[in-house]
Amino acid sequence: MQSPRTLLIACGALGREVVALKDMLGLDQLDITCLPAIWHNHPERIPAGVRSKIRSARGRYDHILVAYADCGTGGELDRVLIDEGVDRISGPHCYQFFMGTEEFTQLVEAEPTCFFLTDYLVRHFDRLIIKGLGIDRHPELLAMYFGNYVKLVHIAQIEDARLEAKAEAAAARLGLAHERRYRGYGELAEFMEATRGQE
Repeated sequence: MQSPRTLLIACGALGREVVALKDMLGLDQLDITCLPAIWHNHPERIPAGVRSKIRSARGRYDHILVAYADCGTGGELDRVLIDEGVDRISGPHCYQFFMGTEEFTQLVEAEPTCFFLTDYLVRHFDRLIIKGLGIDRHPELLAMYFGNYVKLVHIAQIEDARLEAKAEAAAARLGLAHERRYRGYGELAEFMEATRGQE
């Protein structure tokens, strides 16, 4: 008898992390497919993209899960998932589930002027933030986007001195103080670990 299989539909910005966790946790029953990470800059594309992935997987998997937070879709992703009967990791964005809901909530309540980066966003800072927001072409946008922030918080998934140096440089580029919080894979690990119960 074939073992039940689960499909995890993930944001491309989580690709490295979900593959690492699959290997670390020995989740052989889990397949992973990702949508383009650049859709963070176009969240209106996410709900339809996730729906398409779900529908193309129907009948081939016993379970389907989504590793996306709301990611700026204004609740539209959740409406799609309710329609399709599919669950996602909880939270409005990956910063929360990487740091942990309780700690993240306390931090943003105490220091609402924090700007957050994950390892993925640190790696691709120039492409996604500087070029993606048009700051390279219109430097005046820097103050418009980041003038109300005080500190850049790097929520680190792995220990990597090069990433830390890039995060410090990103903070300096934005004119912000820098803080690093190593939190590993946070609640994403718990979410993926729970797929064992679906075998």
